[in-house]
Formats: sequence, C-alpha cells, structure tokens
Amino acid sequence: MPEHFPGARGLKLSVTGGKLAGMRAHAITPILNVSDFNASVAWFERLGWRRLWDYGEPPTFGAVGSGACELFLCLDGQGGRDAGGAWMSIWVDDVDEVHQRCLDQGIDVILPPTDEPWGVREMHVRHPDGHVFRISRSAPHDHDHDHEHPHDHDHEHPHAH
Repeated sequence: MPEHFPGARGLKLSVTGGKLAGMRAHAITPILNVSDFNASVAWFERLGWRRLWDYGEPPTFGAVGSGACELFLCLDGQGGRDAGGAWMSIWVDDVDEVHQRCLDQGIDVILPPTDEPWGVREMHVRHPDGHVFRISRSAPHDHDHDHEHPHDHDHEHPHAH
C-alpha cells in the first residue's frame, strides 16, 4: 500500500512491510535564517501566528507557532535567505480565508489561490527574507495513513497503530 503526502496524487514513499522504511520521525521544526528577528515575528503575527518564545537580549533565536506547527527563527544564521530562502508547505482549513487575511495585512502574495492538478488548492506568500510558504488545503482523497494525520479532511481516516 503506497503512502502519499497530504493531497498529493501519484507521489509515493518507499514502504517496507506496510511501514515506512528507515527512521520514524515524530516532529520536524524548520529553522529560517532571518535578517531582522523582531520584524519576522511581526510578519508571522500578521499572518495569524504568534510568538512562542525567544532567546537573547535583543532576541536572536526563537519560535513562532500556529496550532500544532512551529518554526524557529535565527538571526543571520542557519540557512540561506533571498534567492536561497526556504520553501515550505503550510496545511490549512481554508486557503481563501488565509488569502484575504494576507491581502488585508499587506503580505506579499506571489500566487493567488489556485486549484492545482495534484489535488490541492494553494497560494504562495513570500517572507521579506525570500522564504516562500505554500499555503494549501488537500482535496478530498481516499487512501490510508500509518501515521497521525494533523491536517483536516472532510472524511474519516482509518488509522492502524
């Protein structure tokens, strides 16, 4: 039985005996290199996220979060910016609602909400340091998962643990 990431049609991960091969991670926290820590926190707050914690005076490292998701922000370190910035997908319940918030808050929307052929509705926003966020919602799909599935769907998932 192939595994798919949220909403992706036809993209498969290697499986062994019905379980994912190799390490079984329980969480991942991306670290973004930012040029202005406090301005980046403010940008995420405009997107609807909140400051979780910070370190240093003034802060040079910390986290922002939304729901169960968090990102670390690192001032002038740990990764690239501008053309070398990170791309990340954020799964939400309503892409169009997020799009309106971004317009209201003056956030740089580089792709308006679009129904993609791979089965997601997504939009793209650019952080001032060049990081791009693909804000997406899965189309309804019918496949099993052998992991906790934090994104919402309009249907139940039979999870075997």
